[in-house]
Amino acid sequence: MSPYINQIKEKIKNKIELEEIEIIDNSDAHKRHKSFQKGKLHLILEIKSNYLNKLKRLDAERIIMKIFKDEFQEKLHALEIRLK
Repeated sequence: MSPYINQIKEKIKNKIELEEIEIIDNSDAHKRHKSFQKGKLHLILEIKSNYLNKLKRLDAERIIMKIFKDEFQEKLHALEIRLK
């Protein structure tokens, strides 16, 4: 796992109460897309969190997206959120 993925994992763990987290780099599946930007990642977040599951899905996703607001400027292109 890349150091950047580990940084993301730690960033989430520091901001959200969760039981499990898995981050999948799905960038290779998007290389042929018209909007693909080299150096920007397409990530899938699989999160098991009793805290987030108590919220409306949209509210939970807003919390997560707020954490990564700055990341979208430089390193992230897409973030798929899967709540378990």
